[in-house]
This record gives sequence, structure tokens and C-alpha cells, in this order.
Amino acid sequence: MHLNSPLQLSLPVYLPDDETFNSYYPTVGNDELIHKLHDTAIGRNEAAIYLWGPAKSGRTHLLHAACAHANENDRTSFYIPLGIHASISPDLFEGLEAVNLVCIDDIDAIAGNPIWEEAVFDLFNRVADSKESCLIVSSSKPLKEANFLLQDLASRLQWGLNYQLLPLEDTDKLSALQRRAEMRGLQLSEDVGKFLLNRLQRDLRTLFDVLDKLDKASMVHQRKLTIPFIKEMLHL
Repeated sequence: MHLNSPLQLSLPVYLPDDETFNSYYPTVGNDELIHKLHDTAIGRNEAAIYLWGPAKSGRTHLLHAACAHANENDRTSFYIPLGIHASISPDLFEGLEAVNLVCIDDIDAIAGNPIWEEAVFDLFNRVADSKESCLIVSSSKPLKEANFLLQDLASRLQWGLNYQLLPLEDTDKLSALQRRAEMRGLQLSEDVGKFLLNRLQRDLRTLFDVLDKLDKASMVHQRKLTIPFIKEMLHL
């Protein structure tokens, strides 16, 4: 993440190294969205994208990936998770129109808060005027259900592209889990992957977090990822 001021440095958020476009497993129907995110991250095409999907559907991964892609192409980026808005200040938005890519996660978390809604609205206007910055915004709800008090903000959010992030089928989740394991130098058999899917919450965030823990445990104990080992480590 590229940071541009002491105020921004105070935001306690860091981009995870393993949440990139390469590590994201695209489901059927999300191809156009991924393509647009690629282009927006490097300043092509759309100036604003609104994407929505349920919690743990991969929205945050894609915003992290867009920031990483921008940085790889010598562009500045800034990621803001509004799910923690109670612990940060709207002043954080000051000067962000000078950043090439601004990613705002969980924007619906501030719906009904007039101070935060006004701050986001002002940022949209400054970004539109700057011509140098792009916005990617995520929400757990479609725009018409986000219940923003400030109608001008809802109107601004309609300016750009609007996408629903379609969920992965279980077969795709297994493939995504195996890809993630391969990137970590692990071998995850189909049987072991299906065991994890059947015994854990099936969202990718939970599955990836568990895989990270198992990766560390396998190195400590010098054991392969087998079902008995996983049962022992996860107390299943």
C-alpha cells in the first residue's frame, strides 16, 4: 500500500501479501468484474465501481488485489475498511483525490451516519474533479438496499459500474483451496479438501485462515496435510 501523508500512516491497515488477482479464484459470471477491476486499478476505463456481495464473499480480497495491482504498476493506492469507522476519523479522506486508486470497503457500514456519508460524498466529488483518481467501493448490499440518508451520495454511487459478486460453488471452493495450498508449497488432496469443506464453514475467508494455520502446523510438526493430522490440529 502506498501512503502519502502522516494522517494516512495512522490507519492501522496493511495489505496482505497473498491477496492478489493471481490468488483469487474467479467463479463463472465474475469475469467481467475482474477485468474491470484490473483496468480501473491502472487507470483505464471506469472512474468508479460499486461491487456488492455477502460477508466473506471475497469483496475484501478483490479490493486488496486491486490496490496491489495498482502498486505493481507504479500507481498510488489507499484501502479504507469502513467496518472499523468507529475507530477512525472522516478526516482520513482529506487529500485522497491525489491518490490514483482509492478502495472503500464495507461502505454500507456508515449508512445512516450523516457525518461519514457527507465525507464519502465530498470525496466522490473531489475524485470526479481530479480526473487522476479512481474509486472502487464494496458493500454487503445492493445499492438500493444500502439505506443511505444522503440521497446525493446514493446518486453518486450510481455513476459508475455496479456489480454483484457471485458466490463460488463448492467445486470451485475446492479448486480455490487447492490453488491457495499450491501457492504455499502444500499438496492438498481432493479428499482432504472435501473434508475441510464438510467440517468447516464454507466461506473462503474461513477456509483460507484454517489453511494458513495448518500450513504453520505442518512445518512445525513436519507432517503432511492428512485427514488424521487435520483432525488432531483442529480438534475435530
